[in-house]
Amino acid sequence: MTDTLDPRRNPLRADLAASHLRGRVDAPRFADGEPHRVRAGHAGMRADPTATRLTSELVFGETFTVYDRRDGWAWGQNGTDGYVGWVREEALRPGALDPTHVVTDLRGFVFPEPDLKGVPLEALPLGARVRVADEVKGYMALADGGWIYAKHLSPLGWAEPDHVRTAERLLGVPYLWGGRSTWGIDCSGLAQLALACAGIPCPRDSDMQREEVGELVSRDGRDCDYRRGDLVFFPGHVGIMLDAARLLHATAFTMTVTVEPLEDVTLRVDPTRAGGILAVRRVG
Repeated sequence: MTDTLDPRRNPLRADLAASHLRGRVDAPRFADGEPHRVRAGHAGMRADPTATRLTSELVFGETFTVYDRRDGWAWGQNGTDGYVGWVREEALRPGALDPTHVVTDLRGFVFPEPDLKGVPLEALPLGARVRVADEVKGYMALADGGWIYAKHLSPLGWAEPDHVRTAERLLGVPYLWGGRSTWGIDCSGLAQLALACAGIPCPRDSDMQREEVGELVSRDGRDCDYRRGDLVFFPGHVGIMLDAARLLHATAFTMTVTVEPLEDVTLRVDPTRAGGILAVRRVG
């Protein structure tokens, strides 16, 4: 009776599954989810509490549905992209957030008072969602506590239609495996964040993006009329075309978000020139 469901986007394990999967999968026990919101500016997700590498990341204001807990860790699902994993319980707060605004600066400091000289309590990355309770002296009071400079926020529904422009703002941000925030980001995290700021939903990993985002314009990149904004996919990697010849991407080659000639990246992936590009997809 078990369907072939991707455990990255479905809360299921050998010993546990979400109640809404009952009848689709076999599991020794099922659990109802408990809605939480992310209270940390950013919080790493792992495949297991003992894992030494990140699989993804949560950012402030996102919904995280908790299905299990263990030794200070919570196992659940991100409400934004459906990604499943473990996160420290201290990064969460019970109940979902009803946001009113979104952080539109690369990072916005949260101060204890509406005063720029205060010691920041936290810093929220681009795309974080908040609920505003009041505004005083150019600062907005957050429902969860603290104040943020008003010009670093925009009302919910804000969008930057040019996803390349957003990606350009992240040039120089450190590469971080599993990262999806302006503190550190990986290749698919960059594509996801840039598209999210344009109001385009985007799954978490590059293989998902290769199948689901935009329109396929080439399966191998040969004789392709590349355009600004095209997503170019390689094995385990994705980048965004800055123009007809240059790729903007988060890469472990420089450990930053950077721009390189597409040809250089392609040759690095496959020096034989036999291939390397798996797909080119166009959005917008």
